[in-house]
Amino acid sequence: MKHEHLITIESDIDALQDEELFAMLRETISAALDAEGVDLPCEVNVLLTDDEGIQEVNEQMRGVNAPTDVLSFPMLELAPGEHPTAEDEDPGSDTVPLGDMCISIERAQAQAQEFGHCFAREINYLAVHSVLHLLGYDHMDEGPMKAQMREHEETVMKRLDLER
Repeated sequence: MKHEHLITIESDIDALQDEELFAMLRETISAALDAEGVDLPCEVNVLLTDDEGIQEVNEQMRGVNAPTDVLSFPMLELAPGEHPTAEDEDPGSDTVPLGDMCISIERAQAQAQEFGHCFAREINYLAVHSVLHLLGYDHMDEGPMKAQMREHEETVMKRLDLER
């Protein structure tokens, strides 16, 4: 079921104010939430930045002084497969504040080239990956949790016609 999610996208890169990219990411994030069966309108905030910007956020928030491709900051403590409930809604906005994501455009471009696919596939993959983190999925182990997360990522990417 489609819901009207509140997805705010900001870019701290002056040259990157691309409404087409922003619209694509909003569609992808909504599709990931729908694919996971989230049945309430959610709020997700996205920051598009460069390697330097994400390194700064990574150091401030996680104490890791290194760039990365995507960071996710969930507002709720959900278990994989668990959904937000009406009790999680912000009464002021009637949406569930799901969390924030930060994506390095530089890293997405480099990884697209490295993996031999287009930038659109990579940036959408990172957004889907982050949505799953916001919904409680993790991949810190190399076992079943990582496999479960990868399976969900590929399901959403296939729905978007962006599979490998």
